[in-house]
Amino acid sequence: MKPLYFLYFFLVLVSCKNVDRKFTKITAKTISIDSTIKPSIKIERMIAPYKEKLIGEMEKVLSYTSKDLTKKTVAMQSSLGNLMADMCFEMSAALFKEKTNTAIDFAMFNYGGLRANIYAGKVTKEQAFKLMPFENELVVLSLKGEKVVALVNYFIKNKKAHPLSKNIALLIKENEFRLKINDEKFDKNKTYNVLTSDYLQGGGDKMNFFKNPEKITKLDYKLRDAIINYFEKVDTLKTSIDKRVTIE
Repeated sequence: MKPLYFLYFFLVLVSCKNVDRKFTKITAKTISIDSTIKPSIKIERMIAPYKEKLIGEMEKVLSYTSKDLTKKTVAMQSSLGNLMADMCFEMSAALFKEKTNTAIDFAMFNYGGLRANIYAGKVTKEQAFKLMPFENELVVLSLKGEKVVALVNYFIKNKKAHPLSKNIALLIKENEFRLKINDEKFDKNKTYNVLTSDYLQGGGDKMNFFKNPEKITKLDYKLRDAIINYFEKVDTLKTSIDKRVTIE
């Protein structure tokens, strides 16, 4: 029995030994996904009720517009950009007031963030998702006057209709500007509360002036939700090219 005992003991030791294993070869196989692959009837039946519910939800009419709202730039503004900035400001103002007991001074977003136009007629929930397909959150940044100057210089140099809310009155003359915020002359010694997205706060679209603000207030409110809530709130979407930006 002893030889058998020692054989068992030896096998246990060998099985417990650490062995270094290394990859020597990796193989891969490409499986084409095309029309030759037949759909699973079982899976289609399973997801059908959810698909129908989702389609119904996306086709829900939220509002109406009598004219096309687009990114077309007119005097560094656009009808869609003005709507975006104004409705996000309106839907966020009370939230910020509740959190801080202060007011938002103005809103700024980026031209590239407008992902789809809204055409005349019924406005559906699907259009809100197309306009803002990302999970961006709204934030309010407390910016010193020097950062607001950097913001305006970026806006002028970029020459795009970045959405600015109607709290702004910006006069551009060659390389100089005059600015009013809420009908008051801009004061470079003041700190202003600016509404934007968390993506831009991180320096997205090279908006580096949003980085390192004096304070960040998270509203826990998705930009898309603000759009949907606004669409549900108003019967007809109204916006225009106005005096928020004037070029001489």
